[in-house]
Amino acid sequence: MDDTKQRKTRIMIVDDHPIVREGYSRLIEREDNLQVCAEADSKAEALKQIMNDPPDLVIIDISLKDGSGLELIKDIKAQFKQIKMLTVSMHDENLFAERCIRAGALGFVNKQQAPEQLVTAIHRVLSGKVFLSSEITERMICRSIGSENYSEQSPIETLSDRELEVFEQIGLGETTRQIAQKLNLSPKTVETYRENIKHKLNLDNATELIRNAIQWVLEKN
Repeated sequence: MDDTKQRKTRIMIVDDHPIVREGYSRLIEREDNLQVCAEADSKAEALKQIMNDPPDLVIIDISLKDGSGLELIKDIKAQFKQIKMLTVSMHDENLFAERCIRAGALGFVNKQQAPEQLVTAIHRVLSGKVFLSSEITERMICRSIGSENYSEQSPIETLSDRELEVFEQIGLGETTRQIAQKLNLSPKTVETYRENIKHKLNLDNATELIRNAIQWVLEKN
C-alpha cells in the first residue's frame, strides 16, 4: 500500500501589510493541497527568500515597501521561470492587470473581490491558466484584434511601468532623491522620468505634475 502523502503546493505571500498577509494565510491554509511557505513585505526580502527556497507560486501586491510589485514580477520571471505568479491588489484593474500579465504574472485579483475569488485564482494559475475578470479579458482581446471599442488609451495608460511607479511616488510626496533611493535609480534618471511623465500627461510644470500625481494617488486609494 502506498502511504506517501500528497505534496502540498507551496505559496509565498508578498504584501507590505501584515494583516493582509495573515488573512491570505488563513484562507490558503484551509485548502488541503495548499500551504503558505514564506512571507515578505518587500521586493528585496522576497527575492532573498525565493533564492533560498523557491515556492511554487507567489502572490504579489503592486505596492511594496521598496518599490513596485511589477518589478518583482519581472525579476522572478527572468530568474525563476518555473515559479507562477498571481497579483492581488487594490490598484485599478484597468490600469494594472494587463501590465502584470505582460510582466509575467498569470492573474490579477482585486482586493475588493470576495475571498473565494483568491482561492479560485490560485488554483487556476497553478493549472497554468490565466485568471482575469471578464471585463479585462474582453478588453485585452479587443485590443489584440484592433477593435475600436478599446483602441483609445487614457493619458495615464500611456506611461511605462517605471514612469507610473515614479508618478505614484511623486503623489505620495517623495522627492526626486527619495524616489531615486527607494527605486534604486539615479536622481538624473528619476528627473528624466519626471520629464517624460509631464510630456505624456501634457503638464506644463512641476507644480502641475505634483498636483496631478497627488490627485491620482488619492483617487485610486
